[in-house]
Amino acid sequence: MAGSIFGRQFCVSTWGESHGKGIGVVIDGCPAGLSLCEADIQSYLDRRRPGQSRYSTPRKEADQVEILSGVFEGRTTGTPISLLVANTSQRSGDYREIASYYRPGHADYTFDKKYGFRDYRGGGRSSGRETIGRVAAGAVAAKILGELGIAFQTYTRSIGPVCIDYERFSWEEANRNPLYMPDAQAAFHAQEYLQQCMQEQNSAGGVIECVISRVPAGLGDPCFEKLEANLAKALLSIGAVKGFEIGDGFLAARSTGAENNDAFYMDEKGRVQKASNHGGGTLGGISDGSPLVFRAAVKPTPSISREQQTVTREGEAVKVQVKGRHDPIIVPRAVVVVEAMAALVLVDALFSGMTARMEYLGKIWGSGIPEK
Repeated sequence: MAGSIFGRQFCVSTWGESHGKGIGVVIDGCPAGLSLCEADIQSYLDRRRPGQSRYSTPRKEADQVEILSGVFEGRTTGTPISLLVANTSQRSGDYREIASYYRPGHADYTFDKKYGFRDYRGGGRSSGRETIGRVAAGAVAAKILGELGIAFQTYTRSIGPVCIDYERFSWEEANRNPLYMPDAQAAFHAQEYLQQCMQEQNSAGGVIECVISRVPAGLGDPCFEKLEANLAKALLSIGAVKGFEIGDGFLAARSTGAENNDAFYMDEKGRVQKASNHGGGTLGGISDGSPLVFRAAVKPTPSISREQQTVTREGEAVKVQVKGRHDPIIVPRAVVVVEAMAALVLVDALFSGMTARMEYLGKIWGSGIPEK
């Protein structure tokens, strides 16, 4: 199966299935000397771990990470970093029935058409547990970015019809409630809405927003390697994500040029600044020094216990109720997945940007190339 490798300079390769022996990732391109231990990675995995609230699957997994290579005496060696998370709570028997039919909203049908064979145990590589490798690698990328002062705020913007009010925005609140909503009132109403969905044997979707501050200007490349294009690919590669927008996004289509353009000015230190940030932190596919602001739309969990219409592999029409342990909403556990994928994109852009100017090479290798 192709398609499990991401990045050009900071390259990650994920592997494993939902009900196999484990999930893992190999990171190639991490520089030597980064302080790194399993606790740095575990804190990210704990944010996506199942069974932490009534709004996530009751599957109990510790998701404990083990560093197999690439770290010695607490620092990266510059060689590939291999990370492993063992599966310990598989109940594959819950999924035996679905081997005979295609679940609505899942990749069962498309996997069969592409490969002529599929791992029906929890969805195999199309399962949400595939994101463990992404989050583990993203934790390493975020550690690199943190060393450079780049900071993330990633949270739930909306669940179903309930959206946060930025007048009530509280980052502390986002870390207090199980939905990661930075608005206590919105979180209360979202939980009421989710309770209704659960009573109706249904699920819900929502929107995740990410704000990345202190991103230097100059990251990303024109044409096919635009920063927002790579962010879009990264986020849309997450199984449940169905939409991406940066800055004003689709709102820009209803704006005029005078409304949408971000005016420039010089600050008191003689630096170029923007008076607004409708563009979301990029111009021409390159970061402009403003905060990166983007959103991902997450679809409702497709596995619902309500009766649904489908067909068997032989084409027979049947009605099914999906069994197993499933999240009534994916959004809260996907917040850290969005953050991890964004971190991977930024580190890759940082490393790629080191070849943009000759003086950058001079700074690194001490060749005496003068700065312009």
